[in-house]
Amino acid sequence: MSLKTDKRDRAELFRSRLRDAMQDRSMSQSALARGVGVDRSTVSQLLKGTGARLPNAQVVGECAATLGVSADWLLGLSERPETAADVLANTLALTEAPRALVDEQIYQWHKEAAGYKIRHVPAGLPDMLKTREMLEWEYTPHLGRSTEQAIGASEDRLTWMRSTQSDYEIALPIYEVESFSRGEGYYSGLPTEIRAAQMAHLLQITQQLYPRLRLYIYDARRLYSAPITVFGPLLAVLYVGRNYMAFRDTERVQVLTAHFDSLVREAHVSARDVPDYLETLRG
Repeated sequence: MSLKTDKRDRAELFRSRLRDAMQDRSMSQSALARGVGVDRSTVSQLLKGTGARLPNAQVVGECAATLGVSADWLLGLSERPETAADVLANTLALTEAPRALVDEQIYQWHKEAAGYKIRHVPAGLPDMLKTREMLEWEYTPHLGRSTEQAIGASEDRLTWMRSTQSDYEIALPIYEVESFSRGEGYYSGLPTEIRAAQMAHLLQITQQLYPRLRLYIYDARRLYSAPITVFGPLLAVLYVGRNYMAFRDTERVQVLTAHFDSLVREAHVSARDVPDYLETLRG
């Protein structure tokens, strides 16, 4: 007896959700009939029928596709009306990553996450910790005459990011810091005076802003990380070069948060010891 009741309830739920979806999209019975490929009378029966009978899978699927909702939602098997494609689009976004300091997208994400802890594995030394001379050396080849404008526009954003109530945890691989200190690899050709001033600035700022800013040095041979930023519980962003992959679903944000936390646990140099480590590199 309970099985029959369940079927009747599900059939009634289907009719109710079908009506709601049509109303939300201002779709008439005739328009739905054309989209599904059936007579208007068939749609009328779907809406006004009684008993426990549900339409066949093809009709349900065509109704869902025409209305832009999930077939599982129409049948009461899910509480989310979005289609699988819509769910994916809402949880994963691919956006352009211009080669320009703190771009507008990154800035907006920081504002959205104001007050939450921000965990960051940069692609190189983090822009928010660089001197103006360092920024000019790094970005002039890419931005040309607009470098000064880009730096000027970004300085306000960097100042805001430093002054917000968010705590920052930044993880850098050993090879990045040591290559910088020796002027090797990516930093080959960086004038010694700019490098020395940048190292002094990095040492100063890690001391002044601690513990709101905590810098960790990890060994990439033991534990690798791609460039990522986790904005509290809201989203996690993976940097892939010309694009950002932004995840908003809880599961992936938690996975990438756990990954960052493992970098902190396995850090070769803890946040407390970073000033002494940087001082040693300066020497």
